[in-house]
Amino acid sequence: MRRVADWVTVTSPSTEVTFRPRRARAVAIGAAAAVVVLFTIVSFGLTGATGDGPAVFQRGDQAAMIGLGVAFAAGLLLFLRPKVTADARHVKVQNVIGGYDLPWEVVRAVRFERGASFASLELEDDELITVVALQLVDREHALEGVRALRSLHAAARGQSRTGSAPT
Repeated sequence: MRRVADWVTVTSPSTEVTFRPRRARAVAIGAAAAVVVLFTIVSFGLTGATGDGPAVFQRGDQAAMIGLGVAFAAGLLLFLRPKVTADARHVKVQNVIGGYDLPWEVVRAVRFERGASFASLELEDDELITVVALQLVDREHALEGVRALRSLHAAARGQSRTGSAPT
């Protein structure tokens, strides 16, 4: 049995931990809602003539403005995607755009350096993968996540080197 965090204990290879950013999620949801409301309010202001020209705002223009607000909000909601999931065999990183599913054998270290905004995975081929799910602004939650990943990484590396399960 191996303790990963205050609330997670690795007892078998099927134990899985998942972390998502907290503050960025709240900001993204609030900003998306504000954008939809703002574009909806602006759309109701689109009435009558467009100025000195012959064009006139119609319902379609209002609907298009609301549609733009929904499209921009959907773009903001992409910031809900970041997630890192790990177990004894691999780590799966989902960033805003794109993701990775890596066995622990290719990960050299789990890093969260002083001054860095995000945690990262250093790979054996010297590549560095940013883990957007573990952000500096989340403080203790991010540290918990890094500690859990480091513990799982150490357990997996110990198991792969010795060929036996860690105790």
